[in-house]
Amino acid sequence: MKNQQGFTLIELMIVVAIIGILAAVAIPSYNDYTARAQVTEAVNLTGGMKTCIAEGISDRGAAPTLANCGAPDAATDTAVNLGKFVNTVICTQCDGTTAIPTDGTVPVIITATFAATGVSSQLQGLTFAISTTDGQNWECGEIGDASGGTNVPSKLLSASCRN
Repeated sequence: MKNQQGFTLIELMIVVAIIGILAAVAIPSYNDYTARAQVTEAVNLTGGMKTCIAEGISDRGAAPTLANCGAPDAATDTAVNLGKFVNTVICTQCDGTTAIPTDGTVPVIITATFAATGVSSQLQGLTFAISTTDGQNWECGEIGDASGGTNVPSKLLSASCRN
């Protein structure tokens, strides 16, 4: 009797099927992981401006401009191309003069918009927003806006921003 060497066709087909199943599970998970990493850039950009704006509200009662917070393009108060995945960052009520009332009726909203290209297809053109009415308490989304101002799918947001 001759000794068998190598694999049979059935054994090879089983191995290929197992690899196919693993790939079918791994690829969507990897895409979500990549998109979550890109959302982190928006969180970091808005978070960096959050500190400057909070100090302005605390010291002067008005949110400073984005230019005063170190962002470019002071003419339109829009920071353009701040990151690799975020195209623009805007701030409502950030003109350095509008008084932020203590009754919470006028929210300051920082919104980051993802680029249309070069970013995960799950994020293209979407927005991430954070807002405050007093400079101390911040929340994800826009205060008083039913849509939340953030249209990034909740599975891609950090745990503190998920509903």
